[in-house]
Amino acid sequence: MRKPHRGILVFFVSMLLVTLSLAAIREGEAVAQQPTGSIPTVTGTQSGPVITVYANIDQVDVYAGPSTFLYPAVGVMLAGQSAPALGRASNEDWIQIVYPGIPGASAWIYAPYVRISPGARLPLIDAPPTPTPFSTPTIDPTLAAAFIVPETPTRLPTFTPPAAVELPSFEEQASTHANRVPIGLVIFSLGFIGILGVAISFLRGR
Repeated sequence: MRKPHRGILVFFVSMLLVTLSLAAIREGEAVAQQPTGSIPTVTGTQSGPVITVYANIDQVDVYAGPSTFLYPAVGVMLAGQSAPALGRASNEDWIQIVYPGIPGASAWIYAPYVRISPGARLPLIDAPPTPTPFSTPTIDPTLAAAFIVPETPTRLPTFTPPAAVELPSFEEQASTHANRVPIGLVIFSLGFIGILGVAISFLRGR
């Protein structure tokens, strides 16, 4: 008669242990349960000087340094877009801004294209070193000479100056003409003699 009592006792003890285990598991789940409500987030505004691209400018290029000739363009900013300002160049024409996504996370923008927050005082910042080219281009004089087109000389008309004009000079020979018989008088005399001879011959023939 003792064995059935022991079996019943073991059964009740086992059920008690199982019940306690389930209660412990439920308490663990209740402790680890996360709240289902929405968690409010805290958002802050930008502190310090801020630049804003003018609304009438569609797009502004930003550069790696304060020059469009010495530094490459690294990105753009659109109309109305803002960015924290870090400082000015020595000529005060360029402003350094925070520009994530590039080495150093900073870039330069042309000051006349942006509006600075009121009361902002920007410190002067030295310009970064200019990028050096990977290789210095050299010119092969032999190859360059192959592309030089020789110039053909143009034959231009030559100008030969005319000879100097010599004006004839007439010398007065009054003394020689005074001793000579005028040629007109000689011709007139010969003609008169010829006419006279013809008249004599005509009269004799009659």
